[in-house]
Amino acid sequence: MTSLELARWQFGITTVYHFIFVPLTIGLAPLVALLQTLWVVTRKPGWLRLTRLFGKLFLINFALGVVTGIVQEFQFGMNWSEYARFVGDVFGAPLAMEALAAFFIESTFLGLWIFGWKQLPRALHLASIWLVAFAVNLSAYFILAANSFMQHPVGARFNPATGRAEMTDILAVLTNNTVLVAFPHTVTSAFLVAGTFVAGVCGWLMVRSSQSGEAAAAQTFRGGLRLGLVTVIVSGIGVAVSGDAQAKLMFEQQPMKMAAAEALCDGRAGAPFSLLAVGDLNNDCRGVRHLLEIPGLTSYLARADFQAPLEGVNDVQKRYEELYGAGPDYAPNLAVTYWSFRLMMGLGVGSAALALFGFWLTRGGVASNSERFARLCLAALPTPFLACSFGWIFTEMGRQPWLVAPNPTGVDALRLLTASGVSTAVSPAMVWTTLIGFTCVYGALAAVWFYLMRHFVRASLKHPAALPSEDSHPETAPLSFGY
Repeated sequence: MTSLELARWQFGITTVYHFIFVPLTIGLAPLVALLQTLWVVTRKPGWLRLTRLFGKLFLINFALGVVTGIVQEFQFGMNWSEYARFVGDVFGAPLAMEALAAFFIESTFLGLWIFGWKQLPRALHLASIWLVAFAVNLSAYFILAANSFMQHPVGARFNPATGRAEMTDILAVLTNNTVLVAFPHTVTSAFLVAGTFVAGVCGWLMVRSSQSGEAAAAQTFRGGLRLGLVTVIVSGIGVAVSGDAQAKLMFEQQPMKMAAAEALCDGRAGAPFSLLAVGDLNNDCRGVRHLLEIPGLTSYLARADFQAPLEGVNDVQKRYEELYGAGPDYAPNLAVTYWSFRLMMGLGVGSAALALFGFWLTRGGVASNSERFARLCLAALPTPFLACSFGWIFTEMGRQPWLVAPNPTGVDALRLLTASGVSTAVSPAMVWTTLIGFTCVYGALAAVWFYLMRHFVRASLKHPAALPSEDSHPETAPLSFGY
């Protein structure tokens, strides 16, 4: 394998691994803040119990996200130095803002929240976790602004003397219409992950508490389950609405990506939405047959018109060859884009099933003891994580062969092929070494993450005495990792 292929594999593996923790961090921080707010307002100890449980789980996830995220930025300088040289003046600005503003707020107030249960007034302590929740989402915005420049470059010009992109308008970069639709979709997806996580964990704990005869604990976890399910419903609607807006914009900015997502080989009016395709999904579309289709739906998703004409893969390839020169295949891997797009949407069924049965089984104040529901809670937990991962794979793989995709209405020179962005001084042996090393380390970290998350969930059943009474003063210890 070449250095380019290995560098792509390494960045893909580390990015998808890192993105396991990102949506849960983004969505869980506001939910922990909401749980603590409910405790401060109602003084019911059950909300405090849930706050401390999910606070621990949030801290574990946040720590793993920070550790794995740092590696991403180092790769720009190591494996992708040509990309960093070309776009560093633009790409580095929102990343620096994320580090200097958002991350500093996160780390500062997270420390105050962890160790301030006794030292800080109750209102100030509560404000600390809300500031963490705000900063986590602000961090996501800056990172998405940087990524959106790769999808749709704006606010910069190409300097032919240096061969680099130079920023001309930071406000244009931060208000790129790509980030304005990507951010709501990413955040609502994160809330779907966090809502499913809270509902799944609380649902399993509710069943176990009911089976062991602990009625008070079962009602506490029922409250957490219902809160998670409401989050799933609201965020699910947000994902659908924001996803529709993002798809329409993608059809304008990156028509090849969306044609590949549908394996739409040749342009047509009233393009159907393919539910199942068979054959060789190679990039010339030979032998592809769509077995199940919804007539006109792709045209509607793209143009809000069931009969709107759309370009196919072959049409866009021909047009790009005229614009950017013959040679590279401008279509991404059709099998990856086609199936990742469908898995992104289809895996939402897990969260929907959990919401449907969860609301039904807990109606009328009942804390269910159904073993089948406990199993459903566990089965549904990974589905939104996988959906987000496949969505990220689709977004990044669908942009190929571009690292910086050309803006159809912008400066033509602001574009960079992936093959042109890899470091020239890095040998395949060097990339193999780091690829194997990161994979082994990340595998070990995944085992630690799973063990800790499982341990603290199960420990919340074994130590019901840790719950303070309503008249006690719970701010007597930091959010320690013990009971």
